[in-house]
Amino acid sequence: MAKMIDRVSGLGPDVSPEYRELVERWEAKADRTPPRTGKGSGAVDRTISDVPLKTVYGPADVADIDLTRDLGVPGEYPYTRGIHPTMYRSRLWTMRQFAGFGNAKQTNERYHFLLSQGQMGLSVAFDMPTLMGYDSDSPKSLGEVGKCGVAIDSVRDMEMLFDGIDLGAITTSMTINGPAAIALAQYVVTAENKGIPRAKLGGTLQADILKEYIAQKEWIFPPRPHVRIIVDMMEFCTAQMPKWNTISVSGYHIREAGSTAAQELAFTLADGFAYVEAAVARGMDVDEFAPRLSYFFNSHIDFFEEIAKFRAARRIYARHMREKYGAKDPRSWQLRFHTQTAGCSATAQQPENNIVRVAFEAMAAALGGTQSLHTNSMDEVLALPSEKSVEIALRTQQVLAYETNVTNVVDPLGGAYFVEALTGEMERQVEEYFAQIAGFGGMVEAVEAGFPQREIADASYRYQRSIESGERVIVGVNAFERPDETQPGDLLKIGAEIERGQARAVQGVRENRDGAAVEAALAKLKRACAGSDNVMPYLIDCVKAVATEGEIVDAMVSVYGRYTENTQF
Repeated sequence: MAKMIDRVSGLGPDVSPEYRELVERWEAKADRTPPRTGKGSGAVDRTISDVPLKTVYGPADVADIDLTRDLGVPGEYPYTRGIHPTMYRSRLWTMRQFAGFGNAKQTNERYHFLLSQGQMGLSVAFDMPTLMGYDSDSPKSLGEVGKCGVAIDSVRDMEMLFDGIDLGAITTSMTINGPAAIALAQYVVTAENKGIPRAKLGGTLQADILKEYIAQKEWIFPPRPHVRIIVDMMEFCTAQMPKWNTISVSGYHIREAGSTAAQELAFTLADGFAYVEAAVARGMDVDEFAPRLSYFFNSHIDFFEEIAKFRAARRIYARHMREKYGAKDPRSWQLRFHTQTAGCSATAQQPENNIVRVAFEAMAAALGGTQSLHTNSMDEVLALPSEKSVEIALRTQQVLAYETNVTNVVDPLGGAYFVEALTGEMERQVEEYFAQIAGFGGMVEAVEAGFPQREIADASYRYQRSIESGERVIVGVNAFERPDETQPGDLLKIGAEIERGQARAVQGVRENRDGAAVEAALAKLKRACAGSDNVMPYLIDCVKAVATEGEIVDAMVSVYGRYTENTQF
């Protein structure tokens, strides 16, 4: 690999002779210093996202920064330094552990354990059949029930999931996307059955369907009907659930699919802006719904790049919401986001190393100013996390929050030459992607054309090549291997009996309900889907009648159809 020594040049006339002489001496020494070479040297002259790196950064790299325009102060536009004036000094980030497995009873027990250990909010992981809109007794669910999350077939499961938990006193995040509107209806009915009005419910729904077509591939309907349903949810929650974050726009899965940091940021924000545009087209006032939008980002292992990404995200978002979309309420300019440490950075080899990776990724999220955080467990590459590994992951956040003192100063890396230069470069790359997306006519059109899918595939290929060539070191994978390694034996496994039990349970639900009421509710839902009525009240009525998720999805598919992806090469 060629040596890369970029000068701290172009210092300008205001630089003192002493400093100029100091820089010149360093450059002479740097020229004589050979770089690390050879496979596994770890000597890489660019970030994970292929941003070229200088050897050292200085005043020239921040010469174009306008302190008022680009940095400001925490809690004020452009929010580069954080959305709150004192950030974690007044309130720590919310500590969430993404959890769900087996049936609702098992997951409910895990939630009670996590809450007893100091977790501040719940985050629900659903299994694949639930994510794809199939009931647990469907032939298409065979072998997948309860494996990657909890199986939720009807409101009866949702009631069990939150048994003994005060939904009016805790916030809940649900990662579900395709059937998000159905999950929201189930949650509302569950709460109201407990005597908790929908207006008191706080939480976040990850309903970002555009990123599904881009990255995670868990969809049901074609893009345009899906976006219509999302706007229905935004309209419904704005009117009736003022504490609920209507949609969590997710970059996490875009990054997990192999994107660069800039691609994650550009495509995520473009998705969010597409929903803003759709809601405004519906006739909604941007300042009525924008303060309840939230975002979800990945914190990867490239420490400084991730911090720069989060800082750039706030600045870009604030500018576009104020200048392009005409938002006047400062709350509409504030990018609020949840962060999860990078699953794709974890390794099956030497899984204990993942504890270290997660700690660095969590610190990057904190230094970047996240509002809530999930830390992955060390054994998630191998299986659903065990109770012990989940506890270690939570303790990682608690040590970070209470022992490291990183919470005592807002944006402590603000002003650092490297971080500011990288923040600016991230912003530049994102704006370039925005221009390309505009060339397609918008984000929906770009997704339909396969543009972000191709960009991510190319980035993923380049990154994988750098690992296979040994250019990038992954400890325990392509360097510092342990040939005699054995996998841990205490992994959490979901047996076939869970699937059989869940299938019997959903069949029992169908046998013990008013079938005529279900059919009547589903018929009204179909008419709403075919017309222009907001679908949320009809979904709530279906849930109250104890229609299963699969039945509700089938009713909607009869109107909208199912999406089939056009393969990209």
